[in-house]
Amino acid sequence: MKLIFNWLINAAALYVTAQIIPGVRVGGLENLLVAALAIGLINAIIRPILTFVTLPITVLTLGLFYFVLNGGLFYAAAQFTPGFELDTFMSAILGAVVMSIVATVLHLFVKPKKKK
Repeated sequence: MKLIFNWLINAAALYVTAQIIPGVRVGGLENLLVAALAIGLINAIIRPILTFVTLPITVLTLGLFYFVLNGGLFYAAAQFTPGFELDTFMSAILGAVVMSIVATVLHLFVKPKKKK
């Protein structure tokens, strides 16, 4: 249940991101859900590996490279998902930042009901 909840929160965050950032476009509800799933899978599987591998450059840039890494993973999700399009790599970086902020805020205010 928690996995589905997180998936829907990410879908809502992606929708808000597509409304705010001009270079981010999502075709429809089905494309939005598939894109949120792709972003979730990439973040769960690939991000930890790339974060570890790029740790030295992230330290050298005082953490700024982490934004590039997030943008790259966001861009990769757009490449694998039909109906999810990005204009530039900068829109991918901004989209990743906005999506992260929106998802965090949504997680703070919307919590799933706990089982008794």
